[in-house]
Amino acid sequence: METRTLGSQGLAVSAQGLGCMGMSQSYGEPDEAGSIATLHRALELGVTFWDTANVYGATGPGGFGANETLLAQVLADHRDEVTLATKMGIGGINTDADVSTGRRFTLSATPEEVRRRCDESLARLGTDRIDLYYLHRVDPETPIEDSIGAMAELVAAGKVRHLGVSEVTAEELERAHATHPITALQSEWSLWTRGLETDVVPTARRLGIGLVPFSPLGRGFLTGALAGHTFADTDVRGTLDRFTGDNRTANEALVDEIADVAEAHDVLPGQVALAWVQQQGDDVVPIPGTKRVAYLEQNVGALDVHLTDDELARLDGLTARVAGGR
Repeated sequence: METRTLGSQGLAVSAQGLGCMGMSQSYGEPDEAGSIATLHRALELGVTFWDTANVYGATGPGGFGANETLLAQVLADHRDEVTLATKMGIGGINTDADVSTGRRFTLSATPEEVRRRCDESLARLGTDRIDLYYLHRVDPETPIEDSIGAMAELVAAGKVRHLGVSEVTAEELERAHATHPITALQSEWSLWTRGLETDVVPTARRLGIGLVPFSPLGRGFLTGALAGHTFADTDVRGTLDRFTGDNRTANEALVDEIADVAEAHDVLPGQVALAWVQQQGDDVVPIPGTKRVAYLEQNVGALDVHLTDDELARLDGLTARVAGGR
């Protein structure tokens, strides 16, 4: 697989990454065997930019840290083949929250917490270094300069190679980068979530920061595979605004239009939606998540889909018609 460079610090990664959260929580019951097989297949396909977080697993049966522990089973024999990204800053998830109005997290990124969480992640992952370490969310009680400053100490100590931030404002990105060079910004970005294009993306590009979109397939909705699907109690999507009621019906009409473009290329709707994200720039490396080999292979196939300017414009126009809040 081709590589792309994230940021001005020279971090080369596979042109498409793998989001690993769903292997341990949020989208139905975990499947450890299937997830391990998917990780091995990712290595075979050259998808070597893996994304996890210390909190992934908190809402699943494995609990806090479960996803890092899962990845460790494969990293044990393949650590040098993988560009490994993990995160800290979310201390836990309030499972009693009304997720239809926005999941509420407990946030903590004090310098002490930064150092402690890094050591915990290193132990769970079974490695002596993290290639890309993100501030998962800004701690409202801790200046971002303090959080990033502590993360910079981890770089100096050799525990971390590059720093990233997730879901920050343009102003927060400026402040973080002024404290220590930021290699990557991870935020939700897809055909139906484009709010960061107004000021965050221009700021990142001005500062030379790479872009790592998560949920580039709209949590699977943009693939069309969820049409008529009934979500289990363990699948958070059944509570989300865009996946329910009249909103779901309206959004399925948008997927029909994506399918029209896909038909012209003899590919799947999800591959078109992912290709749209990939074609937003050479500094963009999406991390579609899956725990299934078949979906991983479909995602990789999107790298071979090249949309025309007219098709990109047609897809751009769908965003204004998205029903329901993020």
